[in-house]
Order: sequence, then structure tokens, then C-alpha cells
Amino acid sequence: MRCYKMDKSFYENLMREAQDKDINRYVVGAVIQRNSSILLLERPKDDFMGGIYELPSGRVGDGESLDIALHREVEEETGLKIREIKTYLGHFDYESKSGEKTRQFNFAVTVGEPLEIKLQEHDNYAWANKGQLQQYPVTDSVRQVLGTFFAQSN
Repeated sequence: MRCYKMDKSFYENLMREAQDKDINRYVVGAVIQRNSSILLLERPKDDFMGGIYELPSGRVGDGESLDIALHREVEEETGLKIREIKTYLGHFDYESKSGEKTRQFNFAVTVGEPLEIKLQEHDNYAWANKGQLQQYPVTDSVRQVLGTFFAQSN
């Protein structure tokens, strides 16, 4: 398992590496674990990529750091509060609905109790373990992030 010192310069370097590839739109994603399952959120059916399951994630605001955005997005999308950002799980790039090059930075996090999900922006949620992932439509990129997470968890 690769360890990262999760400090301000680490987050700034991640953004700088994206900028060097002309990527200036950022999203943060959280892998939240409960026992041996992870939280997936279902996108609204009438939305861009509707019906797929994704990690709790969202756009980083202008001038916002990755860690602050991660805390904010997890709370906005699930009602959960991050207790700790455990590790960086890598990134993937994609084209947004508006056609912008976007980089999603993914992190394993722990959250405080209680684990009561309060959906604001999604139709449904699921707690899925490694063996159940194939039951949910997720992108190949999310599947790779989850593969990294489960590999590090063993």
C-alpha cells in the first residue's frame, strides 16, 4: 500500500499535476466503508449518466482545496461527516456534460456515527461489498478505484 502525507502541499500538487495536463475542473470522490461494504449513490434517472451508481462525489469550488471540498461534498450528498481522510486512491479523467476535461481525485475516508444516509441529490443508495459490485451499474473508472480500495484493504 502506498502511503501519502495528506497535507496542504499534497493536495496542491495533485491539482498542479492536473493543470500541467490542461485539466482545470476538479471533482473529489469518497470511498466510505461500513464493515466490508462501501457506499454507492444512484444518479437521478433524468440526469447526465442517469441511473448509474457512483461514489459520493462533487465538484471542487474555485479556490477550494481538495480536502475541504471532500468534506463538504460528502456532507451535502449523504448527510455524513468525514472523520478522517485515510488515503488517496488515485484519479481518473473524463469529459463533463459541458465538455470540460475533468479530473476526479478519490480518497478513502472514515465517517462519524450514526451512518444514517440523507440523500439530497441522488435517487437511491446501496452498501455493496466486493462480491456485490457487479450488481450495480458503475463506470469502469469507479470500478478501478474500488479495485484499488479493496486491494489495499486486504
